[in-house]
Amino acid sequence: MIQTKFKTVESKAYVKNGALRLLFVGAAIVAEIAYMMYVMGEFSAIHPWVSAGISILAFIVALIIYGRHENSAMKMVWMLLIIAVPPFGAFMYLLTGLTGTTHAMRRRFISVDNRLQPYLPDDAPVLQALENTEQSPVGQFRYVRNMSGFPVYNNSHIEFFPDTLDILERMKTDLRAAKQFIFLEYYAIEDRTVFSEIHEILRERVQAGVDVRLFYDDIGSVFFIDKDFVRKMEQDGIKCRIFNPMLPLANVFMNNRDHRKITVIDGIIAYTGGFNMADEYFNITSPYGHWKDTGVRLEGEAARSMTYMFLETWNAIRGKNLEDPDFAPLFPELPPVFSDCGYIQPYGDSPLTFEHVAENVYMNLLNGAKKYCWFTTPYLIITDEMVRSFLLAAGRGVDIRIITPGIPDKRMVYQVTRSSYRTLVRHGIRIFEYTPGFCHAKQCVCDDELAVCGTINLDYRSLYHHFEDGVLMYGCQAVHDIKADFDHLLPQCKEVTELYTHHVPLPARIWETILRILAPLF
Repeated sequence: MIQTKFKTVESKAYVKNGALRLLFVGAAIVAEIAYMMYVMGEFSAIHPWVSAGISILAFIVALIIYGRHENSAMKMVWMLLIIAVPPFGAFMYLLTGLTGTTHAMRRRFISVDNRLQPYLPDDAPVLQALENTEQSPVGQFRYVRNMSGFPVYNNSHIEFFPDTLDILERMKTDLRAAKQFIFLEYYAIEDRTVFSEIHEILRERVQAGVDVRLFYDDIGSVFFIDKDFVRKMEQDGIKCRIFNPMLPLANVFMNNRDHRKITVIDGIIAYTGGFNMADEYFNITSPYGHWKDTGVRLEGEAARSMTYMFLETWNAIRGKNLEDPDFAPLFPELPPVFSDCGYIQPYGDSPLTFEHVAENVYMNLLNGAKKYCWFTTPYLIITDEMVRSFLLAAGRGVDIRIITPGIPDKRMVYQVTRSSYRTLVRHGIRIFEYTPGFCHAKQCVCDDELAVCGTINLDYRSLYHHFEDGVLMYGCQAVHDIKADFDHLLPQCKEVTELYTHHVPLPARIWETILRILAPLF
């Protein structure tokens, strides 16, 4: 069993080393940008045409931004920055503001996707069966299928877990039974209590001949582990890769992180949700009060889509160094064991495409809601388009509720989150803050029929810059279980709706406006 006290010198060293590495990389990039600004300034002083050229370039970049097919809030903040500081603003936009990242990276992912796509089933019969159901939400599922390529399944089982310790125990049981492969992909991994138990299971499975792979995001894990972690895993036979390693060199792709949380076992069982492999997600440590998180377990053919997501990033991130010349053994044919389990659609979202599937799934739910649509999110930093969907739903009389944390993990982001409240509550949307601590769960339930659970926050980073995943479900017991989780959560929250309906002083309104303008940068 997990012990609640775990403290070693080694774990402290990991945190220290990671923080120093992040500081070094950040300082190197700042120095690089400062040097480029200095060179531009020197040239401008000697050659007046350089200053004119920079202004022309900034104007061209601003026009490009205006012409891009993205939301107005993201355009506005970059255009203001470029107008205020032309050289710096234009350079920073080219470095971090672009969505879709680099053409080279996109080509790598497309190449892997083309090889993986044949292993996903044709879901036309499933969509037809769904269309024939009463009050069919087939349009929701068809959108995800058409825009992301991920099919809908009606022959798989999904189980919702409102508590991370419960899902961890179930996951460990499934890991111990793995026979062919184990794939783990997490934004953050901490080599302490929780992962040490997982590590022991992985080591034992490797010795039994199981193919074990571990994939983590470099920035997400930087305060928890350092690069010696890879060597430690590989010594135990665990294949380990780092997503988008931090380098002391400014590059466009560095802004895109792998925020997914995926475990796949033998292509039959898969897990996802808001939790990472770090102690705070399981309340072993409690830096922000009680940590509330949730997740789902998939069993059956729907696990194929989670296998797809893992193999896509695992193979594409290394370019030519593909791990799998043949994907067929990793997609086993499964008998139709499950029936009458509803409709399940795991899906991924990527900054490499120009279709913002994660955001549009949430907006589709709001646009189709009839009675209620409830959300939990750790951050509420949303686009004007999504705000409009919230307001239109509330205007139709739909009961809209949003649960956010009562204790912040990032104070500035928390202020930006709260700056969004006033517009929403004035249109009848109810806001609740989870008073026991930090609510990190990312889920939505609508009309007792549809629900989403996954890794997708209601913020710009999740919706535009990160690799994410979620599970859309309909007609499942898990939908009712998610609703029950909301019913359990709401009494533990403080409703703050009334606090944001009153008149506020001009300085406070100005500060909230500034925060909303800068929101796309958080």
